[in-house]
Amino acid sequence: MAIDERTNKRKVKVITVTGGKGGVGKSSVSLNIAVALTLLGKKVMLFDADLGLANIDVMLGLKVDKNLGHVLNGECELKDILQTGPHGLRIVPASSGLKQMVELSVEQHAGLIRAFSTLDEDIDYFIVDTAAGISDMVLSFCRAAQDVLMVVCNEPTSVADAYAQMKVLSRDYGVKKFKIIGNQLHSLDEGKLMYQKLVAVTERFIDATLELVACIPVDMNMRKSIRQRSCVVDLFPTSPAARAFKTLANRITTWPIPDVAGGHLEFFVENLISADKKN
Repeated sequence: MAIDERTNKRKVKVITVTGGKGGVGKSSVSLNIAVALTLLGKKVMLFDADLGLANIDVMLGLKVDKNLGHVLNGECELKDILQTGPHGLRIVPASSGLKQMVELSVEQHAGLIRAFSTLDEDIDYFIVDTAAGISDMVLSFCRAAQDVLMVVCNEPTSVADAYAQMKVLSRDYGVKKFKIIGNQLHSLDEGKLMYQKLVAVTERFIDATLELVACIPVDMNMRKSIRQRSCVVDLFPTSPAARAFKTLANRITTWPIPDVAGGHLEFFVENLISADKKN
């Protein structure tokens, strides 16, 4: 991947959206957060980081000719695959159904993370939608972010898998803070109960801090928007789920960006270093 010398030195807020278990709605959460932020006038880039089973482009009905697989094969540069979604949202599409994409080495993950700093894009927020589980790829992308959003449903398997993922990230990767999003909930009380279950088990075995930042309700408009190749905040802006995502987006705008780099590999770390030198 060739390095473009015209790098953007603006500090970028990097948020990874993950979940221990598949099927908890990570991609829908990532997409709706990203679009909700654009509706607030923010410049947002969404990275579909489920490298082997990408679906953000499918969810939006985008026609993608080149994706991250082509970049990693040396056929084009990262800037060449960027897509534009709703309200100017910039999207980095990954590939789907390519086994080699989920077998990248740790060095290749690091090279990919560094490559984003070469983009000449004006970005306020960079949202990373990871795969589920505890693969090296998922763990690397979580550690490279400033905030980790853990999507959890009120199901025993989802809570158990979220705990397992946080345990590995805390113990082996030094991630000590997790922001919890309760998804597909029937009430706010259900979300709080789910969160209490998660806190009860993590407090005993993990050196980490948890914070419940959103409870996204069950909303049939979510399914309708997916079928119509859109997202709920755009297609059904007054629906319960859309209102919850918009509230979360407003909350996200208050989260601080670190003043200095964290001392490990991070997305857009050069921007933090450059900004620090200017101060």
